[in-house]
Amino acid sequence: MTDHATPNLPSRDFEATSQFYTRLGFEQGWRDAHWMILKRGALTLEFFPHPELDPKTSNFSCCLRLDDLDGFYEVCKAAGLPEQCWGAPRLHAPKREDSGLRIGAVIDPDGTLVRLIQN
Repeated sequence: MTDHATPNLPSRDFEATSQFYTRLGFEQGWRDAHWMILKRGALTLEFFPHPELDPKTSNFSCCLRLDDLDGFYEVCKAAGLPEQCWGAPRLHAPKREDSGLRIGAVIDPDGTLVRLIQN
């Protein structure tokens, strides 16, 4: 197995989190009362329960480095994520940053910032 990382992210409600990410093409790989693992191809996201989390003040984040950023962005749009500057969930269109990287973002229902970065 090659080296890899799996972000550990908060979830106020595993069922709601699973339903949200399933709409983005993830599948549930493991779930019990204390941990949940979702996978989409080579992407893995792991979740821990955090029922008291306030999405408006959450500072959790991770990066998904994608070979097909535009394709994943279209999946997010097709799932009905609104493109707006407030609220959760929401979607931000990819754009070229000062770093030269193309980056978009998803804010999930728990307020987690998921950066979408073109490989």
